[in-house]
Amino acid sequence: MYQELQSYDDVEKLMQRYVDEVFLDQPFFRTLLSGEWDNRLLIYFAQQYQHYSANFPRVLGAAIAAMAPQDRWWIPLADNLWDEAGRGIAENSHARLYRSFLQSVDASSPQWYPHPDYWPQMGLSVQGALETFIRFFRTSSPLEAMAAFGLGSEFFAGQVMGVMAQGLAHPQYQKNGPVNTTFWDIHAKHDEPRHYALCRSILCEETTRQNYSRILDIGQYIAGSEARMYGGLYQEAQNL
Repeated sequence: MYQELQSYDDVEKLMQRYVDEVFLDQPFFRTLLSGEWDNRLLIYFAQQYQHYSANFPRVLGAAIAAMAPQDRWWIPLADNLWDEAGRGIAENSHARLYRSFLQSVDASSPQWYPHPDYWPQMGLSVQGALETFIRFFRTSSPLEAMAAFGLGSEFFAGQVMGVMAQGLAHPQYQKNGPVNTTFWDIHAKHDEPRHYALCRSILCEETTRQNYSRILDIGQYIAGSEARMYGGLYQEAQNL
């Protein structure tokens, strides 16, 4: 099916083509970048993505559990988890960084954000993306898990989060005060490129022409789930 896959670089080229098609060309991102979101959509997205962000350490834990019992396999994911914790600096934890974004768009969030039991209910789109990730890791081989996390998420995470930061900086969204995009900027410019580089080193070592198609299929499967999450959030907001 993928006769052009002669190297890992070829896998990345087809993966990028897929990301361009299923992420950046959907209404969620097009309307964000053009300043078409209303306040209802902006707040709904911020409230829902908090669930995804808060559960991401669980995703990392599931991925680590699927890794081979060798440090070169689990260290790239443990490094990612350490970033979630702010690398030991409490105010740099991703939970706190996300809260700074959420509070800049949702004035009501300080009342309920410290108490997860009172968070707005998780929607089906975010729930589906999280369950797809964690369910996959339960039965995957170490290489399949690395492909899911590396190609299916980290490969394009910096790009997507950079688009989020760019879109959220649109003047249309600053009318009620400046949107704090630090959470998105740090991921796009610093964290995600390093995370993928660590995963990539394993994938380059462990993949051959015999399994290039398999890891590309896995990457597209997981990435497709995340793309559907964004599309679903856009549709859910329309139905509020």
